[in-house]
Amino acid sequence: MSGSTPAGQSASGAGGRSAPGAGALDGVTVLELGVFMAGPFATMQLADLGARVIKIENPDGGDQTRSTGPYVDGESMPHMLLNRNKESVTLDLKDPLGREAFMRLAETADVVVENMRPGVMARLGTSYDEVRDRNPGIIYASASGWGQDGPLAGLAGLDIMAQARSGLMSITGFPDSPPAKVGVPICDLTSAMYLALAVTSALYERDRSGEGQYIDISLFESGVSYAVWEAAAYFAEGRIGRPNGSAHQNQAPYQAVHSADGYVTVGANTPRNWERFCRALGLDELLDDPRFTQSYDRLTHREALIALVEEKTGQMTTDEVVALLNEAGVPVAPISDYGRVFTDDHLLARDFYWDSEHPVAGTVRQIGSPMRMSRTPARRGPAGPSLGADNAVLDDLGFSAEELTELKGR
Repeated sequence: MSGSTPAGQSASGAGGRSAPGAGALDGVTVLELGVFMAGPFATMQLADLGARVIKIENPDGGDQTRSTGPYVDGESMPHMLLNRNKESVTLDLKDPLGREAFMRLAETADVVVENMRPGVMARLGTSYDEVRDRNPGIIYASASGWGQDGPLAGLAGLDIMAQARSGLMSITGFPDSPPAKVGVPICDLTSAMYLALAVTSALYERDRSGEGQYIDISLFESGVSYAVWEAAAYFAEGRIGRPNGSAHQNQAPYQAVHSADGYVTVGANTPRNWERFCRALGLDELLDDPRFTQSYDRLTHREALIALVEEKTGQMTTDEVVALLNEAGVPVAPISDYGRVFTDDHLLARDFYWDSEHPVAGTVRQIGSPMRMSRTPARRGPAGPSLGADNAVLDDLGFSAEELTELKGR
């Protein structure tokens, strides 16, 4: 992607400034009207890849994530993680002057990202159609709970509601247990990743066509898109997926099993791994047991199989099982809590975590980007900015001194 812009538009984006830092999306400018998770996580990906992201926030408190703890010197830690590499500009879009400032920023931007409830942007006068009238090449992406149309469109839709309707909660947890959600806001995060992918694809397509477009992403459809095994079972045989705890839908042994001091995950999911697994654990007799000859047989008799496996693993510590199966080349891993994850030797050796800077909070530890690119690595810039830290952007929009005073004073 060349980062080219619509006819007559500066590649440096809003205000004519060049994007800070080199990256794959260097020269692309994104305006974000995002709150909480989906919009900000999507634009964080774009910012990591080098785009200039200007976060438009209400002067009255800004993104609600700013009021979410824990705090470091009064600054929200989640906000500083979700909004790294971005700029913060405060505008009251309900005020005509604030709306005009946004529209002037949008005239030279490449992308607008918002995750308000459908209809909010139209009521503010900042919808796709209105922005497109001033910038025909704009790529305008909306994330919402249920999508921009359909019978659910007008309803509030948070991550847990999307997990519920998408079927994810019906297969998460253990049989005969209360409903459980995925431990992270998976529909928020997945919709954000789809949004970022759609935006980069639309930018690439605009290089060919010269035209922008509208992008509609929903948490609901993002959650449903994960149901690969469940869809195969239902579309082929009418079977409805059920919760299996840590066990795989179609393979065994592929789950957590007891060890002497906890649990360990194993994955003997191919004929070769199954043989190695049995021989490493001294379960050679299972190789000749007709109940476990083929993968489908092992799945059918999973309860009996796991009982036999746990007779062995229950006599060993997790570390012993991990060492034994790793030596045999069988997929295996301990179940780590986040205290272990955030100090993991492998991640530290790969320099995954890094330290960003914030003018108030000081040094802020960041989770790295999984996108490792050899020529245009992910940016490692400042932590999420203080509210309105970059209001100087407004100086370049052609407003009078009196108008600027009013804009910045809100």
